[in-house]
Amino acid sequence: MKPDAPRGPAPLFADTLPRSASPGAAPCATPSGVARLAGAASAASAAASAARDAGDPATGAPGRIVYSVSRLNREVRSLLESGIGQLWVQGELSNLSRPASGHWYFSLKDRDAQVRCAMFRTRNGRIPFVPREGQLVIARGRVSLYEPRGDYQLLVEQLEEAGLGALQRAFDELKKRLAAEGLFAPERKRPLPAAPRCIGVVTSPTGAAIRDILHILARRFPAAAVVVYGVPVQGAAAAPAIVAALDLASARAECDVLILARGGGSLEDLWAFNDERVARAIHRARLPVVTGIGHEIDFTIADFVADVRAPTPSGAAELVVPDVRGWLQRLSQLQARFAAAARRTLQAERSRLTGLTRRLQSSHPGARLRSASQRLDELESRLQFALQTRLASHNTRLQSLARALQAVSPLATLDRGFAVITRSADGALVTSIEQLAVGDTFDARLAQGSLHAAVVKRRS
Repeated sequence: MKPDAPRGPAPLFADTLPRSASPGAAPCATPSGVARLAGAASAASAAASAARDAGDPATGAPGRIVYSVSRLNREVRSLLESGIGQLWVQGELSNLSRPASGHWYFSLKDRDAQVRCAMFRTRNGRIPFVPREGQLVIARGRVSLYEPRGDYQLLVEQLEEAGLGALQRAFDELKKRLAAEGLFAPERKRPLPAAPRCIGVVTSPTGAAIRDILHILARRFPAAAVVVYGVPVQGAAAAPAIVAALDLASARAECDVLILARGGGSLEDLWAFNDERVARAIHRARLPVVTGIGHEIDFTIADFVADVRAPTPSGAAELVVPDVRGWLQRLSQLQARFAAAARRTLQAERSRLTGLTRRLQSSHPGARLRSASQRLDELESRLQFALQTRLASHNTRLQSLARALQAVSPLATLDRGFAVITRSADGALVTSIEQLAVGDTFDARLAQGSLHAAVVKRRS
């Protein structure tokens, strides 16, 4: 659809707020106010000490507790930190010091009082501006006590320039409140349609944002129709017009998704998109809402409530529609992947079939019997070989033992012409002539046979 002939309603302009209206500032104390709070905490501490010194009125027992200076400062610090809590203080910077430690030490003052402040390195590194002497700032922190000197001070956690700081503070408070109500909850975010048939655009009909959006939609997905809900995107009339356009788009239900967009600008320029009415209109919309407001670094309340946030209006247009060229490329890739997957599947099934065939052949009873028979033959051959080896070993050992026995046998001595003589009377072996007397009989065993003889004569 051409930008100069959009379908949909005529631009909605409603002038319900004066142009000078601006968000109210959050509650903020002055240095003199902080001093009064600290004085009240100190008075409470003194009253508690007086009660302890008074003792027990019923028994008259003394109840005096003597404090060390360290303990006194420690308890006063605890009272200050727990009794006052976090607060915002507006004042003029004075006595600013930046030592090598990286911490900042300064005073905040107004016409009537001043308060010492400390801002540690982990906190001041996030400050988006360079503070200077005499500058009017707004500080968020907690009241504490520097125990070594007994000086009460403000431990600053956030520091803003006054003016824009009020807008930022209003932004933060509204963001916190809407988040507590669940308007930012991820579970309520709706998915975007994959291929919308109709796209609604809530923006200025004459700005650069609508031209960029229409150009991208036509290039990426020309099949989708576009309905432009023209609204002012800046000034007091912007927020009511945006709310009316969102409600109208929801009532007509002619689109599948809505884009809420505008180009870049300052915090004041984008303030209509931080309006609570716009946030609640996005929340109750029946269609998914995509925001593309400002530049990538710009965040608005509408961005947090929307179903999807895009960094720019062009980015929103790219998010709501697919890219036809990407679809064609994806289709080609899927076709190639399908063909490759089919080939891999066929190859895998072919390999599986071959494996099953081999397993079937190897587990066939005939094949198992042949294998078992071959194994039996092998075992039989090994058994015969083992028996023959064992018998040969025993035979060799037996022959060796026989030779050894033959070598020490007395009978072997007889073969060399010797005889074994025993007394006939008792069969005792005769080794000396003293064992036989003349006339005694004896037996002589020879290698071949034996003799029975008598002693005729003895010779020594």
